[in-house]
Amino acid sequence: MQTPAYKRVLLKLSGEALKNDADTILDFDYIDTVVSEIKRCVQAGVQVALVIGAGNIWRGARGTDVNRTRADHMGMLATVINSIGMKDALLRAGIDAHVMTPVSMDTFAEPYLRDRAVEYLEKGSVVILACGSGAPFFSTDTAAVLRAAELNCDVTLMAKNIDAVYTADPRKDPDAKRLAEIDYMYILDNHLTAIDITATAFSMENKMPIHIFGLSDPANIYKVIMGEKLGTIVKEA
Repeated sequence: MQTPAYKRVLLKLSGEALKNDADTILDFDYIDTVVSEIKRCVQAGVQVALVIGAGNIWRGARGTDVNRTRADHMGMLATVINSIGMKDALLRAGIDAHVMTPVSMDTFAEPYLRDRAVEYLEKGSVVILACGSGAPFFSTDTAAVLRAAELNCDVTLMAKNIDAVYTADPRKDPDAKRLAEIDYMYILDNHLTAIDITATAFSMENKMPIHIFGLSDPANIYKVIMGEKLGTIVKEA
């Protein structure tokens, strides 16, 4: 068996990716495929925490008159829907899982307590961290790197609808070049949107590496954790 490149990871999954072009908000057949890859990682001894976005349900206040704070509260609730769906898929696959949230909702999730989350991870459970940071104005990308730092993860893995970071949007610029490895300042200086600016600055300050890769093939999760050089690695210069 291959030796994992990381012992403990924070995996950020795009809510839009989990929809996978389905007519419903979640494509459970696709999610089962994602879960099968997470299970392979857990069985290899990797501790996995998850943060799931909410773009498949709610994209914030864009194009609406909804107050930004309330719009972000709606987005937090949407992450809980996705997280409960992921927990169900993990349990069906035989992987113990816990949804934790900084916002009180005891019927649906456990309170987020850092030490308890670490205990779950060390026992081989997957911890699903919902409701972002629990505060408005912060994206789930930022919540992901925050939780990764809190939980002493080795890396933040961001599985997105893009396969890497490019010098420009490859859908608009045919000359855009794929970047295999960059530092945090490259993203900030070039105003790249692959990662939230706040998340990038936080990762730089806390020396948290980020590995961005595409979720078009769920097997990429296992490949990246096993050390394959897919996508883009963002780290110190």
